[in-house]
Amino acid sequence: MGAENIIDVEHVSMRFNLAQEKTETLKEYLVKLAKHTLSFNEFYALKDVSFSVKPGESVALIGRNGSGKSTMLKVIAGVMYPTTGTVTVRGDIAPMIELGAGFDLDLTARENVYLNGAVLGYDRAYMEEHFKNIIDFAELWDFVDVPVKNFSSGMVARLGFAIATEVSAPLLVVDEVLSVGDFMFQQKCHDRLNKMLEQGTTLLFVSHDSGLVKSLCKRAVWLDHGVKRGDGPSEEVCNAYEAAMRAGEM
Repeated sequence: MGAENIIDVEHVSMRFNLAQEKTETLKEYLVKLAKHTLSFNEFYALKDVSFSVKPGESVALIGRNGSGKSTMLKVIAGVMYPTTGTVTVRGDIAPMIELGAGFDLDLTARENVYLNGAVLGYDRAYMEEHFKNIIDFAELWDFVDVPVKNFSSGMVARLGFAIATEVSAPLLVVDEVLSVGDFMFQQKCHDRLNKMLEQGTTLLFVSHDSGLVKSLCKRAVWLDHGVKRGDGPSEEVCNAYEAAMRAGEM
């Protein structure tokens, strides 16, 4: 861990409380909660995880569904706060955790470009300068003045990806979003991420697709039931992960 890193994750744990007994209604739940008669199971989504990422690195978090990788991404992006431990991020971050999550569905694609730009800290002039590139990439010129509520989920994701990768943040955090759209659009997203990596962008990528991880990232951190099980070259870590799955060890 050190000042030269763009991300420092130090002994991070994330605990959730799960109610043990079934309650039929919200009223019943609140009454039990108020009387302190509701008991909980503690569930750790992350357990004492530490790793660091240097500027310009391409690092994947891999693991099965429920392994804690998306929770870790949300902690790093500042969406959630760890129960214990610390996360330090140096520099601006462009999170792509849920593409289109920041859209106003009643606004058009054009209006949402400016709205998202403002959320990411960019003024109207900057977004106007990049507007054509965003709509070109998203392939949405025929729908640019249509309310986003009329878009398919793929169209929303394309617009979200185009905005997030057009703005210049030194750290890009991506959660399983490359499964959107058709094969040709996925390839276009893949190519853009590779270009950003060549230009020095730091990538933190979450996926359970080992092939995609190997092609995009040089390093992988393997999480298994919230515990770090591996950290090293993506080829080696992904192979170990695949072998453990085939052996039924997870």
